Amino acid sequence: MGMWAFIAQEIMFFGGLFGAYTVYRYEYLSAYIAGSNLLSLGWGAFNTGVLIASSFTMAMCVRASQVGSRTGMLRWILATMVLGVTFLGVKVIEYTDKFHHHLIPGLNFEWLDPAANAGHVKIFFSFYFAMTGMHALHMIIGIGLMLWLIPNIIKGKYTKDYFFPIENFGLYWHFVDIVWIFLFPLLYLIGRKPWIHII
Repeated sequence: MGMWAFIAQEIMFFGGLFGAYTVYRYEYLSAYIAGSNLLSLGWGAFNTGVLIASSFTMAMCVRASQVGSRTGMLRWILATMVLGVTFLGVKVIEYTDKFHHHLIPGLNFEWLDPAANAGHVKIFFSFYFAMTGMHALHMIIGIGLMLWLIPNIIKGKYTKDYFFPIENFGLYWHFVDIVWIFLFPLLYLIGRKPWIHII
């Protein structure tokens, strides 16, 4: 019940961000389209695939815990961790690119295209960094929790009769993955140009 209550609270938190994002997107659609087309569809799609794969590996870890397979738990949670770190590595690449192109909202923000108001584009990137940054923070917390679970798995603490910490963490990880499934189209696919411009 505690985990479900936590997830409900997280839904309300992200729901507020999604609601605010939607209001501003409606008001400044052209600026949002301009900003979205500066995001790498290739990296975004790659990270979506990474998180879908991590949901599978986490589900397999939960299944291994249910049958009491310590080797299976360890193998699958390590695979989940590798995929989580991969996702964060890609976000570092994307954030670095935005830093070099002065697209991080602040005094150094630069927007020279007169077709879209610079202030409105800045709002888009403010939401981009707030939403993806909060999601990345949840990923980092998830990796930290896995680092806590792994020693207990090695010690054989979790069995087919006691596996709820693994199961609860699985719920958390799936929630984080689902949030990204919504973030990807909302941020990366607005007015997207033809698919030949993937990168």
